[in-house]
Amino acid sequence: MKNKLIVGLGNPGIEYDMTRHNIGFEVIDYLCIRHKCKLEEDRLGWIGHYSFKGRTVYVLRPNTYMNLSGKALLYWANKLKIDLDNIMVITDDLNIDYGKLRLKSKGSSGGHNGLTDIQQMLQSTNYPRLRFGIGSSYPKGRQVDFVLGTWTDQEQKHLQDLIIHCIDGIDKFVTEPIDRCMMFVNSFKLEESSNK
Repeated sequence: MKNKLIVGLGNPGIEYDMTRHNIGFEVIDYLCIRHKCKLEEDRLGWIGHYSFKGRTVYVLRPNTYMNLSGKALLYWANKLKIDLDNIMVITDDLNIDYGKLRLKSKGSSGGHNGLTDIQQMLQSTNYPRLRFGIGSSYPKGRQVDFVLGTWTDQEQKHLQDLIIHCIDGIDKFVTEPIDRCMMFVNSFKLEESSNK
């Protein structure tokens, strides 16, 4: 049974809390609550682990800032001896509408600075990534303000449903083949969750 490494991307510092760019950190925080996992500051980030159905799951929040995420991921993947296909990276994505989640087993960075750095450090794109759609409803030239902005009241209404679906998907990633995990994560529909 293979150990897993779950990496949530974001920026350290209270000024970045609850911003769209830090959704990876938020998912990690909820994951740790579900599995009673305590993160402790160590080299290049906050790291913790828990057991789930006979497997050890390591959880990482890099403290290197988004643009240097690959440094922390590479260090801990090597230290923990975890293969790329057993690593899941969670990040925001401007190219996906809010309310949609996309898990892929590999792929390009899509222009995301965190994924770009990871790709350069790993010299590979063959690792699973869970992309949390934040949409692109911002005026021209205001991308940075949008990404580093906080969620709107309307977005907040559905945020917990989205995060919980991410965590359910992570649990499946720990125990099931990636294709089944992808089908589950990518099937999320905001309309259905809103009517629960």
